[in-house]
Amino acid sequence: MNLTLKIWRQKDAKSKGKMVSYEVTEISDDMSFLEMMDVLNEQLINKNGDPVAFDHDCREGICGMCSMFINGEAHGPGRGVTTCQLHMRMFKDGDTITIEPFRAKAFPIIKDLVVNRMAFDRIQQSGGYISVNTSGNTQDANAIPISKQAADTAMDAATCIGCGACVATCKNSSAMLFVGAKVSQYALLPQGQVEAGERVLNMVEQMDKEGFGNCTNTGACEIECPKGISLENIARLNREYLKASV
Repeated sequence: MNLTLKIWRQKDAKSKGKMVSYEVTEISDDMSFLEMMDVLNEQLINKNGDPVAFDHDCREGICGMCSMFINGEAHGPGRGVTTCQLHMRMFKDGDTITIEPFRAKAFPIIKDLVVNRMAFDRIQQSGGYISVNTSGNTQDANAIPISKQAADTAMDAATCIGCGACVATCKNSSAMLFVGAKVSQYALLPQGQVEAGERVLNMVEQMDKEGFGNCTNTGACEIECPKGISLENIARLNREYLKASV
């Protein structure tokens, strides 16, 4: 395939960015999207150009670092996939593909397609932990009875990889789905009950400090989430927050 790429280029956080067009040729439809970006960068390097900066690590859909806004969709046109799992067979020869960084006040651009998502880390640090008895009389976690439904629902919430697609696709740049998943992960388990009230209050407070918007029930976050995190987690977050506030 021969493609035209319109990519957001920005030297650093303080510089003014712009869209720049590139032509790439002989792209195999078996390539992943990131492999196609590698081909482009190899061409730029061979011409002594500045390669396009983009985030990636595992390239297996696990880490969530490969966050790109492709043709107006977080992680591109596929469903249930991250950018590294998106394959070029989703596009056609001659297509023009627009590639931008995730845009949100709480995700400042570092360079080109790379954004700073440390806001998510700070939210988790504010309350995403549990107390463990280390007195020598520690109870084995496997010995604590948990219903299968609670365990399965908690595991579903724990699959959130913190990629930020929910924030990027939300018209309010809301992090409610992310925070809801992290709160649900512990709210359903007995180990998470000790700090339950403190956790949800601190995480929501930190979310607001970071500049994320609120939820208005559009539902775009659930659709674009590569792990299919349910909106039910936002409802659970609201219930847990109300209970802790009272």
